[in-house]
Amino acid sequence: MVTHNGERSFHGDGYENATFAVEETPASRTMTIENEDHGDGGGSRRDSDDKLPSVEMIFKGKVEPSWTEQLTIRAFVVSFVLGVLFTFIVMKLNLTTGIIPSLNVSAGLLGFFFLKSWTKLMEKSGLLKQPFTRQENTVIQTCVVATSGIAFSGGFGSYLFGMSSTVADASSETNVAQNTKDPSLSWIIGFLFVVSFLGLFSVLPLRKIMIIDYKLTYPSGTATAHLINSFHTPQGAKLARQQVRTLGKFFSFSFLWGFFQWFFTAGEGCGFANFPTFGLKAFDNRFYFDFSATYVGVGMICPYLINISVLVGAILSWGLMWPLIKNRKGDWYSAELSESSLHGLQGYRVFISIAMILGDGLYNFIKVLGRTIQGFIKQYKKKEVIPVTERDSPQKVSNSYDDEVRTKLFLKDGIPLWVSIAGYVAIAAVSMGVVPKIFHQMKWYYVLVIYIVAPALAFCNAYGCGLTDWSLASTYGKLAIFGIGAWAGESHGGVLAGLAACGVMMNIVSTASDLMQDFKTGYMTRSSPRSMFVSQIIGTAMGCLISPSVFWLFYKAFKDLGSPESQYPAPYAAVYRSMSILGVEGFGALPDHCLTLCYIFFFGAIIINLIRDTIAKKWAKYIPLPMAMAIPFYLGSYFAIDMCVGSLILFIWGKLNKAKADAFGSAVASGLICGDGIWTLPSSILALAGVQPPICMKFLSRGTNSRVDKFLGS
Repeated sequence: MVTHNGERSFHGDGYENATFAVEETPASRTMTIENEDHGDGGGSRRDSDDKLPSVEMIFKGKVEPSWTEQLTIRAFVVSFVLGVLFTFIVMKLNLTTGIIPSLNVSAGLLGFFFLKSWTKLMEKSGLLKQPFTRQENTVIQTCVVATSGIAFSGGFGSYLFGMSSTVADASSETNVAQNTKDPSLSWIIGFLFVVSFLGLFSVLPLRKIMIIDYKLTYPSGTATAHLINSFHTPQGAKLARQQVRTLGKFFSFSFLWGFFQWFFTAGEGCGFANFPTFGLKAFDNRFYFDFSATYVGVGMICPYLINISVLVGAILSWGLMWPLIKNRKGDWYSAELSESSLHGLQGYRVFISIAMILGDGLYNFIKVLGRTIQGFIKQYKKKEVIPVTERDSPQKVSNSYDDEVRTKLFLKDGIPLWVSIAGYVAIAAVSMGVVPKIFHQMKWYYVLVIYIVAPALAFCNAYGCGLTDWSLASTYGKLAIFGIGAWAGESHGGVLAGLAACGVMMNIVSTASDLMQDFKTGYMTRSSPRSMFVSQIIGTAMGCLISPSVFWLFYKAFKDLGSPESQYPAPYAAVYRSMSILGVEGFGALPDHCLTLCYIFFFGAIIINLIRDTIAKKWAKYIPLPMAMAIPFYLGSYFAIDMCVGSLILFIWGKLNKAKADAFGSAVASGLICGDGIWTLPSSILALAGVQPPICMKFLSRGTNSRVDKFLGS
């Protein structure tokens, strides 16, 4: 799903069988555009295992490891290494455009490759004590995605960095001390530790009801399980090795390409990333191809409609609207205002994109909530009673051999009810004491109110995600921004209180749906619920340490981090801060005529979604997605062009050899993303060490070049 944190995830089965999220993830473990995931529905479909040849018959006769045997030291060592790798990737994407592709396939694939290689080496040396199983592979995948997921839900590119004076100064609005808090490694780690685990305990008692009794689909979790199961068959292992080799080749190419580009970036505006592909006038309006291997890879993973929607949004905003509004300078807004002021052109960019995001989010919130209630009523009528815990839920007789063997293990390794209640109460009590110490604007009773309503919202998010594969974590976070921010008020630091409340709420509801996705994956790979839960906790704990450390490296290495013109503009930090300002100050924060345009785009997003859901599917796939369209309103179109190039490559490849494109497309894309993403580590170290690139490659107009030559000649 597009989750994760931005809010939709792209995984190959969201809108038109491909999920996507902006902002956020990996919430439902697909692609994140600001974290509202939009799947293709999924309804209350049952697993398709009973229509396919039995999967468990393939593994019949193999000794299944106990839940403690699934939690191996080697699995967590591999998880740590991959967690660091993927955290760098997610952090870079967070701080550039906020579009984060699903890393589930890469996590499962690389986890399989590393441990398979390790066990083969141990086997040849006669030291192998325990074979590598699909359960151990599931533990790795769960731990890695939980670790890197904190890079998104932690708000490093959104609400958390939006608190900083850097973002506040860039907007030149409401940047008094009580509404700002600059990043510090100590308080970020403390905050994440007290808010990131609650969601895991909030829906734990309902695991059997959702997975076995209601047979919720959880498309992303199901797809991941099918992938892992296939790896551990002879044919799947052979294909996996070929995919890993392909990923390695493009990883190396992408890393070396990033290294090569670095040599030409000695000054501001230098390098291939500033190549005026379509001319200098188009470049000034942010239309150019910036040679980013990352976003070419992202484009190969995202559905065609997502990429086209982003491009349409870029043309509408930077090609038409902003040049026209800029011509109204001195009429609609003061000519003396800086371009970064929210009362100037920047205000139109930010608030119109917010209006589209909120309109899209509201529509899909109501839609998913309606489906959730409808599905819940169906189950109520079937059972005549809604079970409160898994003890109360009636047993179902399964007609499938796969369901029988999976259910037996799933029920065998139960997790006591007292664990979830005690865990939730204990962490909530600690959090109520710690969060107000970190943010004095966030009173303890604000936190208490969030924790009272959060379990119900976490259930709704986890249940709706099971039906539709959509995680609405960021929507709940935005509700907290407006609710708590307005409650606190402008004079009592409402802007910062709203952002902190967003973080508390988002972490709870996001991890709740993530846990259920993992339980579904574990159920279908016959992994113990206990090992899944422990893996999720360990992965979350690692993420609470790794993500702040990686962010801190970015923060210290790139001094202009968060600036609109920076290599890392962190666009959603400004968007989330602007939402909080809007919630506290009201519409008075908007420049002239901006409110009218916001209304048009808010209702336009709702109408577009409504049309998509009412017309025939064959026509709906040609209608752009409002959330995807909103992303370039603030950033520009350069990454949209990169993504469309990725789509074009995949399209041509599919026409030439569809089988190879289907088998290796995601491996190529993952290699491009991973290589360019990991180059960030050495580039950050070079920046910290004060090592500067030797060359500045810059492009000038003919007139400017003549003036430069004349100046140098004199």
